[in-house]
Amino acid sequence: MNLSILTFLTQDGLTTGAIYALVALALVLVFAVTRVILVSQGDFVAFSALTMASFQAGSLPATLWLLTVGAVAVCIKDIWVLAKHRALGRIPFVLAMHFTVPAVLWLTLSAIDLNSLGDGWKVLLTLAVVAPLGPILYRLIYQPVAQSSVLVLLILSVALHISLVGIGLWMFGAEGYRTQPFTNASFMLGEAMISAQSLLVLLVAIALIGALYLFFGHTMYGKALRATAFNSEGAQLVGVPTTMAGSTAFFLSSLIGACSGLLIGPITTLYYDSGFLISLKGFVAAIMGGLSSYPLAALGAFMVGLIESYATFFASQYKEVIVFTLVLPFLLWLSLTTNPLDEEH
Repeated sequence: MNLSILTFLTQDGLTTGAIYALVALALVLVFAVTRVILVSQGDFVAFSALTMASFQAGSLPATLWLLTVGAVAVCIKDIWVLAKHRALGRIPFVLAMHFTVPAVLWLTLSAIDLNSLGDGWKVLLTLAVVAPLGPILYRLIYQPVAQSSVLVLLILSVALHISLVGIGLWMFGAEGYRTQPFTNASFMLGEAMISAQSLLVLLVAIALIGALYLFFGHTMYGKALRATAFNSEGAQLVGVPTTMAGSTAFFLSSLIGACSGLLIGPITTLYYDSGFLISLKGFVAAIMGGLSSYPLAALGAFMVGLIESYATFFASQYKEVIVFTLVLPFLLWLSLTTNPLDEEH
């Protein structure tokens, strides 16, 4: 291995590590607030990249239908609850709240030529289609069983992921897609070539991590989410709406996943079921942070990315085994240092 190869492997490891860091932060965020291990986090990444590929091909993405059907299902659920409580006067508000985004997207996409749109608009449209899927899934799947054990929520997450994989196959087909890069520029660093696309991934990932830090540390709503994660009953007693906290956590999770899909789409070919491996590697990083520490999870994600990149060069056939083996010593450490009674409490 010479310096040029080492630089290329390091660049590739940091780029993929940045994506894993975003996935890991989303997993830690959702688990901290709702106790849900979101196995389907990687599906947001895959759906985002495939949605962007549909926009770039000049066609309406099938995820828009998924968003619309989900909004209808949540609306029916809310109207049923209002009918039980005899509060039918709030139905217009519920309809406006759930159908505004799908209606605006349908009207906008039906009135414009997608081929004439710039990449910036396609990015915004992709985020508008994929990001609302998180709160919809929370309201439909997780909120009714929010007080269940972590094991039940995990089983539910696995079932949801399997369902989303099947829906993804139906929406996008079995073919893989790679989106067009945002930039084809590159520059030389000594004897090594640095891709501007990889640098863009790193910068955007760092910016998102910084935005999350500012949100949780310097905004009232972010502090309310932290309070919910620390003590949900205490937060509820002081007026923090824990249901809204769950929806917000899932929205941030799906938004992070959508951004990750846009970043990784030009780098690698993604399929309808690519989200599972992405979730697993993000989960390895999240475990390194004990499913509680954002900095350790991000650091672990970059470690996973670098180890995976170097393993591709030295032992490509064992790279997945090497990466997933990393989680074992951390699980052992957590099992030895965690008090089961405190966890149950």
